[in-house]
Amino acid sequence: MSSSSPGYFNSVRARKHLERITSVGPRTIGSPENEITTVNYLLDQIEQIRTESKTGPHSITVDIQRPTGCFSIDGFTSCYDRVTNIAVKLEPQTGAQHFMLANCHFDSVANSPGASDDAVSCSVMLEVLHSLANLSTPLKHGVIFLFNGAEENILQASHGFITQHPWAQQVRAFVNLEASGVGGKELVFQTGPENPWLVQAYVRAAVHPFASVVGQDIFQSRLIPSDTDFRIFRDFGNIPGIDLAFIENGFLYHTKYDTPERIHINSIQRAGDNILSVLKHLVMSDELADSSEYRHGNMVFFDMLGLMMVAYPAHVGTVINYMAVIATVVYLGRKCMLTSSVAGRYMCDLVCAVFLLILSWIVSLLAVLFVALLVTLMGRSMFWYTHFYAGVCLYGSAAVSIILWTHTLAKNQCYWIVSRVDLAELFFDSSLLLWCFVLLIFTHCGWCSAYVPMMMVVFPLISKLLLTKLFRDRGLAVPYIHIMFLIRVIFEVFTPIQGRNANGFPPDIFLLLLVTLATVILSSYFMHFIYLSRSTKRILAVLMSVFTLILVLVCCGLFFPYSADPSNPRPKRVFVQHITRRFHTLDGSLQSSDSGLCISDLDYTGMQHITPHIPQINDSIRTRCHDQLPYCGFPRKSWYLPAPEVYPKAPLKFQLLSRQETEWGTIKMTFEVKGPSHMSLYLRPHAGTSLSSWSFGDGTLQFNRSREYVIFYSRGLDAPAWTFWFDIQPPKSSDVSPDEGLISLAITAHYFFGSDGRSEPLESFLKRFPAWVFPKKKRTMYKH
Repeated sequence: MSSSSPGYFNSVRARKHLERITSVGPRTIGSPENEITTVNYLLDQIEQIRTESKTGPHSITVDIQRPTGCFSIDGFTSCYDRVTNIAVKLEPQTGAQHFMLANCHFDSVANSPGASDDAVSCSVMLEVLHSLANLSTPLKHGVIFLFNGAEENILQASHGFITQHPWAQQVRAFVNLEASGVGGKELVFQTGPENPWLVQAYVRAAVHPFASVVGQDIFQSRLIPSDTDFRIFRDFGNIPGIDLAFIENGFLYHTKYDTPERIHINSIQRAGDNILSVLKHLVMSDELADSSEYRHGNMVFFDMLGLMMVAYPAHVGTVINYMAVIATVVYLGRKCMLTSSVAGRYMCDLVCAVFLLILSWIVSLLAVLFVALLVTLMGRSMFWYTHFYAGVCLYGSAAVSIILWTHTLAKNQCYWIVSRVDLAELFFDSSLLLWCFVLLIFTHCGWCSAYVPMMMVVFPLISKLLLTKLFRDRGLAVPYIHIMFLIRVIFEVFTPIQGRNANGFPPDIFLLLLVTLATVILSSYFMHFIYLSRSTKRILAVLMSVFTLILVLVCCGLFFPYSADPSNPRPKRVFVQHITRRFHTLDGSLQSSDSGLCISDLDYTGMQHITPHIPQINDSIRTRCHDQLPYCGFPRKSWYLPAPEVYPKAPLKFQLLSRQETEWGTIKMTFEVKGPSHMSLYLRPHAGTSLSSWSFGDGTLQFNRSREYVIFYSRGLDAPAWTFWFDIQPPKSSDVSPDEGLISLAITAHYFFGSDGRSEPLESFLKRFPAWVFPKKKRTMYKH
């Protein structure tokens, strides 16, 4: 049957949707491109599907929701007003009580066409809707397709749906389609909470499985600086789900290079086949009708090279892990139950071997750390961003050389009278013992990714006890191939993140930690080859030659971090704002004002590579935070060049509507703000003053590390003025002068699109950046 037949996914048609959605350019919340053009296109396509399938066994209902609300998340508050959701209910003609939810977002960040994030997912969902609607057999349950138009501004539209839409009460589980890269495979990187039947459904139904519980442990540990709508559905809707994301080529994520041409049609077909198959399986399952009945524990899940899935309940994994630990103890214990003299010598030798292994890893880590610090101090940080294998060769050759040298020295100085075979056996046992200890820790902590050390215990034991000497080393093939596959995925995810991670942590240290960890893992069971070999001089000579060559080339600046190659760009990200700042006194009069171009760096290298092209951007114009100003008056780590003020067509208007003392002794202040679709409010109570309540959301007061209250606001079209209030508890101490005020307040208006999002000074300045820089731009008005 052809892929264009009913019930099959048509990637050609999905590709056309992708090209049409992205043809309008960036789709920022509140812009006509997002709120009108894209919405109309989606509604038109949905109507065509409804017309085509109206004689079939299913009905389609469409609802346009424009919710308003607030919620607290990660130390700040997110508010939205009349953002757009397109909800499509597909159900049997007789109706349905239980529904799966499939979610994508059609908005994009400013300055990016957002093909992968997340237009391709919405294109896939349109075609999945088309395929399911035209099935000849009615579905057992229904599906709600949510095309949400406000994800990029802190997950707002999904919150509006799951907390306010009447259909949300019928949702039993969800599938969320996201991206942290451009194209490639879509990875299932988190599921749950609990509800193992969802993972089992993916295992049974996915045509091209690609999933790892290691990704779930990493993502939920907050090592990746991003979030998805999965969190909203889970935390605010108490609904279990599956989170999928495209992860390939994250260097282009949220840039102008995220275009449909970079997404291969095979990626669309693969994603469509998986989503369609999984949804069909779920809506025909019994578990969906009462998902709470099947909520018992987590699942361990992973794919084997994309060929098959392995999944089992976490409690079963715990039993397996402890059995592996017991088997290791028995195996090593039998060697200790020899004659007392032999057993005592073996235990002593085993402890020394374990100590030597750990020592070699520590020395290796310190040596590679020294190299990374040297590279960073020379200003060559992130040389591997475009030349990834140069980084692996530099840090990897150093790590392997030190480990090899340490054990060669030990063999020649300490073990020269011991049989090489006995030494190989001893270091095999020591590696097994260390992996057993890691397995014990992971299992005790409840990490589902404990299956990785479990494989590194079970397979070596099996190869040692059950396989002949000829095939003994081949028994390690399964865990090693799987771990190398995992390592590749981890590098693929984390390497691009260093280009948009401005937290000040040296990225070379992060890379060396990954490389050294990979070296330690992969070398653990190959130590015995060092002790079996007669000499390691040639290997050491080759490794040191590679290390020296790469280090010299790095020091000479041959490996430039960034690239403007159209076929494989590696852009440096900077954020450029044309800022107008106005500072007001307590009586509302203007105290001072200025206007300029604020350049914020988004990776560790700062402006060192840009200064030769634009000499004005140097540390002499580096801004410093003012402790008394909310938001510091500037974004942190920024440079500021004076520039002429340009007046927007929709200026920021901010006024105090009322100020009154309440019967509880607080002061209630009400404000009205008129401005663009994106605004931010910063509140910093003065010493002795506190906020007691406000109008945002459920009233939960959350402040950040600077003890500021931050409220992000966005709106769709035709939203009224933003009106809010808060109660201030004045200081009780008489030492605080009322002339100093009670609270510092700043409002920031962000212009991302249209004529207000551009200015002649800003556009002229952007043209001065080299081609390998991707400058995000906007205009900002700041009032204090």
